[in-house]
Amino acid sequence: MSEGGSRHPDRDAQFAYLNDQAAAHLAAGNPVISVDAKKKENVGEFRNGGREWQPKGSPEQVKVHDFIDKELGKVTPYGIYDVAASAGWVSVGADHDTAAFAVATIARWWQVVGQPAYPAAIRLLICADGGGSNGCRTRLRKTELAALATSTGLAITVCHLPPGTSKWNKIEHRLFSRIFMNWRGRPLTSHEVIVQTIAATTTRAGLTVTAELDTASYPKGIKISDRQITNLEQTQVLTRHQFHGEWNYTLRPPHDTPEPS
Repeated sequence: MSEGGSRHPDRDAQFAYLNDQAAAHLAAGNPVISVDAKKKENVGEFRNGGREWQPKGSPEQVKVHDFIDKELGKVTPYGIYDVAASAGWVSVGADHDTAAFAVATIARWWQVVGQPAYPAAIRLLICADGGGSNGCRTRLRKTELAALATSTGLAITVCHLPPGTSKWNKIEHRLFSRIFMNWRGRPLTSHEVIVQTIAATTTRAGLTVTAELDTASYPKGIKISDRQITNLEQTQVLTRHQFHGEWNYTLRPPHDTPEPS
């Protein structure tokens, strides 16, 4: 039986640290986002778990086997949940789920939604789990975030949830659970259907969701050298916080003065 990460001695302390970081960012008018990528979904006439009402005698026909449609392939939904605004953004990626795809989604959200909503922001806090394209050990993620900090002028702080606790990431129960309830029982027959179904997700509490298809290429296997990471640290573009620097770190634009952490 899973213990939800309770074995790590600093689990609760990391949650407290993350909450303090979020409170400080929000109090200063800076955005706080929770991010995650979900499992790949087959695109096509495939069975989707759950039930949906249909006229009697007119069930929607689906394929018996889940063999990938070579033309439609699979997609990866990568989501961003804006904690202050209770608003979601989902990029439906048609290529690989890589750190470059994850950061490109954040960049796109900032360009379209974040910057207009937070015109005076100078900092951004990203809350993420510690695996996959969001991994705390993923070097490509750090170099891509450094480039994003340079292009936006934002100081980007990342706080990872402690091991085994990804289910407590706000995006899981405030965004993705709502999306999956909305498309339950419906075959995801095309990219357009997936994007439209995600964007149609709302709640009584006021959740709104924007979705778009990302057809860009994100190749696997890109290697980031020790030298590249060392250079980011020596130039103070990447600074690790004193408390669990492997989980908590900030990427700054060049020549930006680091704050005590």
